Amino acid sequence: MRVALAQINPTVGDLRGNRGRIEDAAAKATAAGAHVVLCPELALSGYPPMDLLERHGFVDDHTRELEALAPASERIAIVLGALWPVPQRGNRSLANAAVAFAGGRRVAVQAKTLLPTYDVFDERRYFLPAEERSTTELAGRRVGLSVCEDAWTERIPYAADPLEDQQRAGATWIANVSASPWHVGKPAERRALFGANAARLGLPIAFVNQVGGNDELVFDGGSFAVDAAGRVIRALPLFEEALEVVDLDTPGSDAPVDEPRDAAQLAAGLALGIGDYFHKQALPPGAVVGLSGGIDSAVTAVLAVEALGAKNVLGVLMPGPFSSDHSVSDAEALARNLGIEHRIVDINPVYERYRDVFSDLFGAKDDYGLAQQNIQSRIRGALLMAISNAEQRLVLATGNKSELSVGYCTLYGDTVGGLAVLGDVYKGDVYALARHANASREVIPEHCIDKPPSAELAPDQRDDDDLPPYPVLDAVLRQAIEGGLGADSIEPPAGVTRDRVAQIVRRLDRNEYKRRQSPLVLRTSPKAFGTGRRLPIVHRYEG
Repeated sequence: MRVALAQINPTVGDLRGNRGRIEDAAAKATAAGAHVVLCPELALSGYPPMDLLERHGFVDDHTRELEALAPASERIAIVLGALWPVPQRGNRSLANAAVAFAGGRRVAVQAKTLLPTYDVFDERRYFLPAEERSTTELAGRRVGLSVCEDAWTERIPYAADPLEDQQRAGATWIANVSASPWHVGKPAERRALFGANAARLGLPIAFVNQVGGNDELVFDGGSFAVDAAGRVIRALPLFEEALEVVDLDTPGSDAPVDEPRDAAQLAAGLALGIGDYFHKQALPPGAVVGLSGGIDSAVTAVLAVEALGAKNVLGVLMPGPFSSDHSVSDAEALARNLGIEHRIVDINPVYERYRDVFSDLFGAKDDYGLAQQNIQSRIRGALLMAISNAEQRLVLATGNKSELSVGYCTLYGDTVGGLAVLGDVYKGDVYALARHANASREVIPEHCIDKPPSAELAPDQRDDDDLPPYPVLDAVLRQAIEGGLGADSIEPPAGVTRDRVAQIVRRLDRNEYKRRQSPLVLRTSPKAFGTGRRLPIVHRYEG
């Protein structure tokens, strides 16, 4: 049984363009001798379509494009994820389904049974679940068609087991069409899950996953097929479109799948997310990054160049009254190493004018405290946005997850921008990205990596004047955010008091208002700021 896995990169709402991608995949699979081609979950609408599903005409237009796919199945069976109208129950009348075409006509529809409603998923808002599971014959073999979450019963205790139902109904193999969002480590997790499913059922499974960025979500592809013992027959690459034909009757291998290690995987996922954010919105390709000479802005610039090309990235150096000499020299060296245009804008004249205004507002003082510090960041943010307006460049915010977690950032200052590249990357992982960038040559000056982090908004300022050391902060935040633990349940890092842990968690909660006003954050972890983590701004719970 020769099955083509077509991990395509659909754009949400580009119904005709997505149909073209599916038709192209079918033609290539036919030429390669495949019997069936599998395309991802909701491949025609793109995933996730969200409230486009409530927009007048969207489902009708989708249905028209879906039926227009039928002629492409004359020589090969096509299975894809698609919207499917069903009898209304309550306020819902749609299913998230796997649809099969063969011989020039639609031959099967299997609605998704398990509708995830957690983290970034909200499928019960839109879809009705399948009430029964069946199999269908494609190319002479009975197959169980399944959609993404239907295969996740090994990890999540659902009452139904769709794959087992299809095995009992006579399936000889399982096709799973997915739009499974990526985070670091997710590809290996999926292969383990599907391998366990295949061994449990005694059936080969072909899994095809969407690739590409859609808003904050990044999809890695990483499609694969496993044999009836759960061994990988073939695995497709991460973070790129690909089509491979797999013979499901070929034994798999226990050899580990070669894939990028964590830092390389993180860099590739972020670059894909940046690139598709520009491309799929048809934005001008120009990006602008404020280069401070620090590690966060350096890593952001490296990723922007990887995604958009050096000619499309502008670095702006904005020294102020407390900037060190090496801040400028480090940023200039980075720009030269990357081959990007850079400009220097001295903010001191604007800053001094603000001090004059502060004197009128607050009385003459030597130091206006936080107002004086934050106005420097806001001047820089305003300049970046002026460049954005004048030159049609998108500002990339540079703040990391550690800082966003505890509010160590200035609203309307360093939080300005259209996309927060590192907003789901802890400070320790930013350093790992920097070392990865320098693996073959020095791209980021070593001094950027070695020097103590500082916002440089006050004399001799260092991040650890206000924050715990980043290894300590990150260890507590991972337990609080990804682990969902309260202060009382967190294991304090060595040498850290429980009171210090409680202070960090309190800061995490009290800065939700800042995160709500920050740019879209690219998701790289199982629990990112944004749609996947929803906490009230106003609450008094501590624990």
